[in-house]
Amino acid sequence: MFFDTPALRTLIDLALQEDVGIGDAATLTTVPAGQRGVATVRAKATTIFAGGPVFALVMRRVDPALRVTLHAAEGDHVADGTTVITIEGAIASILTAERTALNFLGRSCGIAAATRQAVDAVAGTRTIVLDTRKTLPGFRMLDKYAVRVGGGGNHRSALDSGVLLKENHVAAAGGVAAAVRAAKAGAAHLLKVEVEVETLADLDEAIAAGADIVMLDNMDLAMTAEAVRRAAGRVQLEASGNMTLERLRAVAETGVDFISIGGLTHTVRAADLSLRLRTSP
Repeated sequence: MFFDTPALRTLIDLALQEDVGIGDAATLTTVPAGQRGVATVRAKATTIFAGGPVFALVMRRVDPALRVTLHAAEGDHVADGTTVITIEGAIASILTAERTALNFLGRSCGIAAATRQAVDAVAGTRTIVLDTRKTLPGFRMLDKYAVRVGGGGNHRSALDSGVLLKENHVAAAGGVAAAVRAAKAGAAHLLKVEVEVETLADLDEAIAAGADIVMLDNMDLAMTAEAVRRAAGRVQLEASGNMTLERLRAVAETGVDFISIGGLTHTVRAADLSLRLRTSP
């Protein structure tokens, strides 16, 4: 299964250690040993369902005997009041895993919902909405997965999966052209070279130096449109910076290939979900 990886199991274990400590004091003192029941997870606001398999992994990490049933598919639009998950088994195990499992699920749903809003805003244009590396440390795989569930695309996953020359690289190398040429000469031939520019003159320099992608950093609409005209399809263009939901459509309509939005993963409003328990008769 895609989700069940050593890295994810380690992350879940760290989260459980953080939350449970040496034992769930409330559950240990109030729940009779061996008591069984059924719990349901319900959406308390409209969201996009994402991370259900991870929720199940958290539950089963606490107790492999727990039976977790997902009632929504990844990417489903779920309305307020929808039951999305059912858990059956030992009540003590369910309650011990509850908060950690909901934290994982709520974050993923929140990212997917925000991404879906952005994707809907640019629907009908050629533009693809991308995330960035502004993810919660340790959660990058999950955060970027949630973006895909929401309909967006992923920028590079790590520093070794693509060359992105930011302003500090450009300054250290001695300019846009020098930075691009050095990266093209030194990086593996399968890695694309992208460079960040702030002016149209820098765009021209990047294209002449052979950049594969150019990031247009915080350009206004007029400059972005002119950049698209100048590039004329010779390089892919990515618009970045100050990408609020309200201006996404206008930016996309300039003809850029990508819009990257750090806020998809660094400013996350977790979905409102609740777990309610009923004991077996």
